Parts: sequence; C-alpha cells; structure tokens
Amino acid sequence: MADIRRYWLVRHLRSDTSHHVLHYRRGRLVASGRGLSYWFSPMSASVAEVPVDDQEVPLAVEARTADYQDVTVQGVLTLRVTDPEALASRVDFTIDTARGVHLKQPLEKLALLVAQLAQQHATDWVGQTPVRDVLRVGAREVRDRVHSALEADDGLARLGLTVVSTRVSSIAPTPDLERALEAPMRERIQQEADQAAFERRALAVEKERAIKENELKNEIELARREEELIAQRGLNMKRQAVEDAEAKRIATDAEASRSGTIAAAQSESIRLVDGAKVEQERARMEIQERVPPLVLAALAARELAGKLQRIDHLHLGGDALGPLLSELAAAGTRALERKEGATP
Repeated sequence: MADIRRYWLVRHLRSDTSHHVLHYRRGRLVASGRGLSYWFSPMSASVAEVPVDDQEVPLAVEARTADYQDVTVQGVLTLRVTDPEALASRVDFTIDTARGVHLKQPLEKLALLVAQLAQQHATDWVGQTPVRDVLRVGAREVRDRVHSALEADDGLARLGLTVVSTRVSSIAPTPDLERALEAPMRERIQQEADQAAFERRALAVEKERAIKENELKNEIELARREEELIAQRGLNMKRQAVEDAEAKRIATDAEASRSGTIAAAQSESIRLVDGAKVEQERARMEIQERVPPLVLAALAARELAGKLQRIDHLHLGGDALGPLLSELAAAGTRALERKEGATP
C-alpha cells in the first residue's frame, strides 16, 4: 500500500519496491515503475498500484470421483505479476489518492479467477478417476495437472500473470467414506495385531517350554550325578569295609600269630621248666634212693619242723627211736672213718 502525505494543494506518494505504481494524468500514463516517490496534484492524477511480489491463492475444490464419491482438494497457488501495465488495463488497481488504498478489491478478483481455473482442471481429473486412485496418487496428479494447465493458459498470460508454484496439501473424502475406506485397513491392522499377539504368545509359550525342558534336563542331570555319587559312595563304603575287614583280618592274624608265638614260647618255657622240675625231681628221687631211710626221715622231720609254727606234743615211740639212734651211731662211725682216712 502506497504512503500518501498531504501538503496543502499537493501530495507526496511513496511506494514500496514490491509494488508497481502507474500514474495517469488526464488519461495519459506519465509515470510507471516500482518503488516510485514523487509529488502530484490530486486534482489531475489517477494512480494505480499493482503488487508484483508473489501472491498466494488458497485452493479448495469440492469434486466427485468417477465412482460418485465426494472428495475435498486443498492446496495453495502462488502467482506473480509479470506485466503490471497489462494487468492494470484488465483489472482495476486504482488507489485512493488520499489514503493510498485500493478503491476496489482487485486481488480478491484475481484469486477467485485463478481458483476457478484451478478448480476446473482439478475437477476434470478427479471426475475421471476412482476414489481409491484419487486418494492414493491424487495429490501429485492434481498438482501436476493444475500447474501445467495454468502455465499453458493463454488468459493468464494475457493478464500478465504466471503461476510460480502449485501445492496440494491434501485430498480428503467425506467422513462416512473415510470410515468405510478405513474399515478394511483397520480390520487388516487388527488381524496383524492379533497375529502379532498370537505369535508373541506362541513365542512366550515356546520360550517357557524351552525353559521347562532346560530345567527338566538339569534335574535329570542332577539326578544322574546324584545316582553316580550314591553309587560311588557305596563303592567307597564297600571298599572301606573290605579294607577294614582286611585290616582286621591282618590284625587278627598278627595277634593270633603273636598269641601263638607267645603260647608256644610259654609252652616251651613250661615244658622246659616242668622238664627241669621233672629232672630235678628225678635227680632228687635218685638221690633219695641212695640215702638211707633214717636220713630221709631226718630230712623230712627237718622239713616238717620248718613248716610247723608250734609243736605242742612230740611222742617218740620205741620203734622209732631205736632205729634212729642206731642209724645216728652208724653215721657217726662212718664220719669218723672218713675223717681219719683223710688225715695223713
């Protein structure tokens, strides 16, 4: 929008570089350009201001597909003015010389014109295409077709307009149609989710089974090792018992051998002692056989006297005393004879 200032009978106009100003005086174009700044008299001037920057035009198309389904196409068209003078000659861009605003709404008219042209081309393609194809590849196809058609449109070229870009943001069906189209996909997604849940549960069951089998294998292995341990312990105990029995047998044999040796030694000792006693007794008997009876009687009396503690009465009869005295006398005689024979 141009900036116009009032100074008494004249006015000063200053425009932006994005606007092309056309100044007419008495029906003749006296000034034309972008970003002009000049003085003028409002009494004889007519000024038009054409924006030459990119203008965005919203696109909203209600169309019906080949299978009679309603869809909504939404997008944005970007326009640019290439010939401001030609456009100003076809569309009124006159501004108020006091306020600098357009007296009419030229930009709205241009937007409506371009939107109708785009809607026509979009509707033609959508009307020949099934709804599923429209929803699948419609955005790209509508964009390319509308852009190509507007670029090749002679009417826009004569107006001094060109299409910079065409964007189609979405092609949406009606809510009922959208739900109907989504139903199979939702069902398939649900089936896939159920399948995934089933596979997950099956995998969990398989893992649980593998864990149980592993635990069972471990228990079997532990039982087998325990059985081996018990068997080994039995063998060890049996071997220990055999070794203990063998040790006891050896000890018993050794003890028996020692006892036998001791018994043999004792027997031999007893035999020797008894033999010695027998020999002694035999020698004594032989000696006693050579000793006279009176001597034996005396020896017996002496032996008896040694063992008796006390003799209360002693009775010697005539039969015992007579032979004893005779024997004593004989013994004394023999002793004297030996004594005399021994003296030289």
